[in-house]
Amino acid sequence: MVYKVKRYLGNTNTMELHDTQNENTNCQLDEIVADHRRWYDSISEAKRDYDFDNCHWCIGNSKQ
Repeated sequence: MVYKVKRYLGNTNTMELHDTQNENTNCQLDEIVADHRRWYDSISEAKRDYDFDNCHWCIGNSKQ
């Protein structure tokens, strides 16, 4: 189980952003390698840092 540091978790491998307060089993947060995890307080903060796409399952409005 992923210890939730902040609300949003970005995966720099898949470039997906997840909402840990709305986690879905399809998000597979436990599968994200620790080196690929980036934690954020807000979506806007995450998207300033990387060009993350929203996770289809926990945030919605995915570009993919």
